[in-house]
Amino acid sequence: MSHIPSHPPETLPHELEQQSPADPNQERHRRRTARWLGLTAIVALGALVGVGAWAHAQRQAETNAMLTIERDAVPVVNTAILKPLDTPQRIDLPGSTQAFDTATLFARATGYIGKRNVDIGSRVHAGDVLAVIAAPDLDQQLAQARAQLVQLQAALAQSQANMELARVTDRRQSQLTSLGWTSQQGGDQARLNYAGSVAAVGVARANLQAQQAQVGQLEQLTGFERVVAPFDGVITSRQVDVGSLVTANANSGTPLFSIAHTNVLRVQIYVPQEDYFGLKDGQQAEVTVPELPGRVFHGRLARNAGALQADTRTVLAEVDVDNQDGTLAPGIYTVVHLDEPWLHPVVSVPSQAVIFDKDGLQAAVDENGVARLRHLDVAADNGGTVDVSAGLQAGDRLILNPPIGVTDGMRVRTPSLFSIGREVVH
Repeated sequence: MSHIPSHPPETLPHELEQQSPADPNQERHRRRTARWLGLTAIVALGALVGVGAWAHAQRQAETNAMLTIERDAVPVVNTAILKPLDTPQRIDLPGSTQAFDTATLFARATGYIGKRNVDIGSRVHAGDVLAVIAAPDLDQQLAQARAQLVQLQAALAQSQANMELARVTDRRQSQLTSLGWTSQQGGDQARLNYAGSVAAVGVARANLQAQQAQVGQLEQLTGFERVVAPFDGVITSRQVDVGSLVTANANSGTPLFSIAHTNVLRVQIYVPQEDYFGLKDGQQAEVTVPELPGRVFHGRLARNAGALQADTRTVLAEVDVDNQDGTLAPGIYTVVHLDEPWLHPVVSVPSQAVIFDKDGLQAAVDENGVARLRHLDVAADNGGTVDVSAGLQAGDRLILNPPIGVTDGMRVRTPSLFSIGREVVH
């Protein structure tokens, strides 16, 4: 075994004594260093906190200053003095053209169509022959009636001759009877024969008159063999051709033609209740057709029904339009423009001056540098402008572009002043 030498016991304390005096100094140095570092960190943190607090306070002060400026600032607004609308309001209503007169012609004589002179689209004048009906049976009845009329005329002449003979005989017989040359019976017989002949003449004359009426009726019926136009117009429909059988029946006669008078057209419109009270017969109207841009047809309001329909609250009215050149036709869609006076004072304001919020429609007016809000009753919305019937009146200074968030009582300034009238609408 090898022997490991060990230090003698007395040498250990001596070494410890030499090292122990240096340890407290190092410890104090380390502690001092740690304290300085901590103080430095605290000071730096405090500086940072102070700088942040100062910056926050600075920003808060700037914000408060801006709020104060905004609160104390008076907005500049443009205003305009409102003028009353002194021109009529324009009303645009849809309409439909109709012929001024229309008629469907029926057969009044039974027979066959022997000749047809017109077709669909033919323009005719009053009295023009449209078709001829061949009715030989009716012609024969007329010839027979005329022959019987001649017979009755002869019978009347014979009765009148017999009456004259009876009258002469009665006069002579009455003279002889009064002188006693003939019997009373002979006188009575002559007198009664004369009275009978007078009655026979009356019967013959009545028969003649009845036959004359019959002939006149048949002549009228044969006159219906010529179908004529009742007025100037255009043929809009044709139901027969040459050879067609037609019957003259009061309930189910054969329709022949339809004719329409189009030199003047009726344009039917339905006027709503809100415009009815300004409606006057005779007022001028303008009619336009979408397919004819730039063309204006002038007419007048000729008539209206005078009663509103309960389901639509509208009244039927008609505008008469001259159509001599034939440009228009029945059944065309049109737009009728009417100018009606305002029933109540109305002012027109630009749409940008209208405020729409939870309180409805309002507008702001300048009253001696103070904004006042007014609730509006709108009579018409024209897009760029609004016609107001209540809430504003002529002379008010309207704020044209009210500031966002404008309130009643807000102070405002006006650098300039304009005027607003009907010209704003256009």
